[in-house]
Amino acid sequence: MSDASNLLRLQEVDLQLMRLRKTLSAMPQQEKLRAIALAKKKLASQLKQIVGQRKDAETDIADNEADHAKIVGLTAEVRSQVNDRIQGYRQIQDLETQLTALAKRQEKLEYTRLEMEERLERLQKAERNARELGQKLLEEEQAQTESFEQSTSDLQAQVHVLEQERAQLVNALPVEVVKAYDGAVKRFGGLAVESLSSNVPSTCRVKLQPAIFQKLQKGPRITECPYCHRMLVVLEVGA
Repeated sequence: MSDASNLLRLQEVDLQLMRLRKTLSAMPQQEKLRAIALAKKKLASQLKQIVGQRKDAETDIADNEADHAKIVGLTAEVRSQVNDRIQGYRQIQDLETQLTALAKRQEKLEYTRLEMEERLERLQKAERNARELGQKLLEEEQAQTESFEQSTSDLQAQVHVLEQERAQLVNALPVEVVKAYDGAVKRFGGLAVESLSSNVPSTCRVKLQPAIFQKLQKGPRITECPYCHRMLVVLEVGA
C-alpha cells in the first residue's frame, strides 16, 4: 500500500477506535468503576489522617504512662521520707504538702488517661471501619471489572485488532507524516485527513479553484488543504 492509502486507513482505524472506546466508556460498569476509584481515593486520604491521629493518641498514652510511673516513684520516695523518724515536724509538713501535690498530679494524669483511652478507642474503631470499607470497595471493583470484561469481550477484541493494525500502519508511514497527522488530529478532533478525487475535498467541501486544483494534481499525493488546512490525500494525480 502507498503512503497515501496507509494514511487514509490510519484515520479510519483511529475513528473506529474512538467510537469503540466511547462505547466502552459509556458502559454502566465504567461509571461504577470511576465512582469506586473516587471513593478509594477519598477513603485513602481519610484513612491516612485517622492512622496519624491513632498513632498520636498511642504516643500520648505512652507519655501519660511514663509521667504516671514517674509520679508514683516520686510519691514512694516522699512517703519513705515521711516515715523516717529522723525528720522534724516542719520537714514532715513539707513532705505532706509534696504528697498532696503529687496525688493531685497523679489523679489528673489518671483522669486524662481515661479521656485518651476513649479517644484511642474511637480512632481504632474508625480505622477498622475504614479498612473494612476499603476491602468492600476492592471487592466491588473486582466484581465490576469482571462484569465489564465479560460484557465487552467482543468490543475489546475489536479494539485489540485495530490497535495492532494501527501500529503496523504507523511503522509503515514516514516519521514526518505521522508527526503531521498527530498534530492535525489534535487540532481537528480526529478528522485530520481528507481526500480529493475531484475538485472538492471530502471533509471541508470547499470547491477548489481550477488553478489550485491543477497544482494539487501535479503535486505530492499527501499535501495540505489550502482552505481547512487538514492533511489532504490526492487520489487522482495528473500526468
